[in-house]
Amino acid sequence: MTARVAIYARVSTTNHGQDAGLQTGELREFSEARGWRLADEYVDSGVSGSKDSRPELNRLMADAKRRKFDVVLVWKLDRFGRSLRHLVNALAEFESLGIAFVSLSDNLDLSTASGRLMFNIIGAMAEFERELIRERVKAGMKNAKAKGARIGRPRVTVDASQIAKLRDSGASMRAIAARLGVSLGTVAACSKRLPRRASVVA
Repeated sequence: MTARVAIYARVSTTNHGQDAGLQTGELREFSEARGWRLADEYVDSGVSGSKDSRPELNRLMADAKRRKFDVVLVWKLDRFGRSLRHLVNALAEFESLGIAFVSLSDNLDLSTASGRLMFNIIGAMAEFERELIRERVKAGMKNAKAKGARIGRPRVTVDASQIAKLRDSGASMRAIAARLGVSLGTVAACSKRLPRRASVVA
């Protein structure tokens, strides 16, 4: 049975001589040499690689779930993945769907043993990247606390007597919260403490 291939190409700008046709041309030639049948082409032109949403990439992922092709062929990994994490997640999804992934310039073919090994290495790198980010965040928070900075939402001072007056006027807790710019929970907690104190810090 002839494999059906989906070609994906992307150029970040249509200026400076960038042309997605240069990518798709090479990908078509490679597909023909492999004996694959072209199922569809997905081309994002003038779209940055860092953007979360790319119309044609989104369409490709949706068609993958519908099993419209057996292979995804790209010119280079950085044309496809917007980040290491996105790349790993997308390749894992293809693998779960039984769809092969081939990057022409990177000589990466996940249908082969060496390609699967490379995928595992890429996955390990993504996990390493996540751990580095977590460590940086923790270190940043620790440093901020050491300098006396408050971590989390700022403390809100609420005038309990004002809440009491608004309640006596018949205003609902939701209306009071909206008027004072505080949460409904803060108003409720304040109302319970009214007999004990004139104002409260929530």
